[in-house]
Amino acid sequence: MAAGAPAPGRPAAPGPGPAADGPLRDRLVSAGVAILDRDGPAELSLRAITRAVGVSHGAPRRYFPTHNSLLAAIAATGLADLADLLAPHWSAPEPAAERLGRIARAYVDFARRRPAMFELIFRHDLLDGAGARLRETSLPLFDGVFGLVREARPPSDGADDARTRALALWANVHGLAVLAARGGLGLVAPDADPAALLAPIVATHLR
Repeated sequence: MAAGAPAPGRPAAPGPGPAADGPLRDRLVSAGVAILDRDGPAELSLRAITRAVGVSHGAPRRYFPTHNSLLAAIAATGLADLADLLAPHWSAPEPAAERLGRIARAYVDFARRRPAMFELIFRHDLLDGAGARLRETSLPLFDGVFGLVREARPPSDGADDARTRALALWANVHGLAVLAARGGLGLVAPDADPAALLAPIVATHLR
């Protein structure tokens, strides 16, 4: 990791504040996560969540004034899970390029195993302003990629060059993750292994 760039950690769970947090809030979010992972976004309604928890339709309003604020809390849980998955690789002893490869594989693996959650995490158009501050918890992950790209490149490269490379790398890996999660990659190349495509992607952006 570049000097002075701390390894990204698990994002703090957002919420309306200590006084509002409690078992019911946690149960609502946990039920939403389970429904999303099991049934997909089409079934992630407020009615389905309250039915799973066994409370009235209006009960969540104490913690989540809008449906989008509940979705944002669910997405924040998924983002924390993704951060946990990536965490071991930021400061591992391997060279920066190898760590970037491992992070890319873990990222794509998360998208393939939890496609609905992966999609929700990045629905900033839907969730911005809903209370979970997802940008504040996702940007440190990109900063970690930027730090590793800068570490992997020659010292003569400037920060602007490293940031551009990091952005291009993330966009490329994210695009592959979306294709793999939604089945689009299999339509074009049924035998393609997403993991096998990541090594040349990482190498290309570090040249």
